[in-house]
Amino acid sequence: MLQIKNLHAGVEDKDILKGVNLVVNPGEVHAIMGPNGSGKSTLSSVIAGNENFKVTQGSVFFEGEDILELDPDERAHKGVFLSFQYPVEIPGVSVTNFIKTAINETRKAKGLKDMPASEMLKMIKEKADLLEIDRKFLSRSLNEGFSGGEKKRNEIFQMAMLEPKLAILDETDSGLDIDALKIVANGVNKLKNKDNAVILITHYQRLLDYIIPDFVHVLIDGKIVKSGTKELAHELEEKGYDWIKEELVK
Repeated sequence: MLQIKNLHAGVEDKDILKGVNLVVNPGEVHAIMGPNGSGKSTLSSVIAGNENFKVTQGSVFFEGEDILELDPDERAHKGVFLSFQYPVEIPGVSVTNFIKTAINETRKAKGLKDMPASEMLKMIKEKADLLEIDRKFLSRSLNEGFSGGEKKRNEIFQMAMLEPKLAILDETDSGLDIDALKIVANGVNKLKNKDNAVILITHYQRLLDYIIPDFVHVLIDGKIVKSGTKELAHELEEKGYDWIKEELVK
């Protein structure tokens, strides 16, 4: 599904990614961990098409197509979803209206007509129930006055409605208490299947107690330096990242 080869990218004159290689197949959950400043959020931004970052070398193929030349909305229409670490607030635009627009724009890009209102309402109801979201929540302005947990839950709701092929969750556990974390993780677990894939970017092993990854990758200084199973995440929690840095020096 996703193939990243020797990816180098940065912002202005600063190199951040220095040769990332990663393969993600349908049905897989990959966790990317690493210390602050290692390039985790830059990687997610580059995959999604954030124009603030310049790719200087390498390739990103999604379902066999090089997507580096595509705009962010084109990538989204092809099934790439990015949840932001700090979601934006849009006063005056309800959660429901925002998601209706997003879905119909994606359908338009595929040459389809707008989703019929009755079908849209049915889908909204089903996904809201799946994620235990109060219907009143959906009429509120997008992220305006939302708590950290509400913002994250809203992003998982958007993910549920858009049904992306690849979901990238950038520090979706940031600032969540344990109850909010469980709700978000439960939503992700209900949405993942054999045809889609998830990339989790996180500092903490605790999220991986609720969303079990197939693979854990450690990103340090712009490169994936170690990969393993969920046990690697437990090892990182116990030892930190210094032991890996020491191994690299050897």
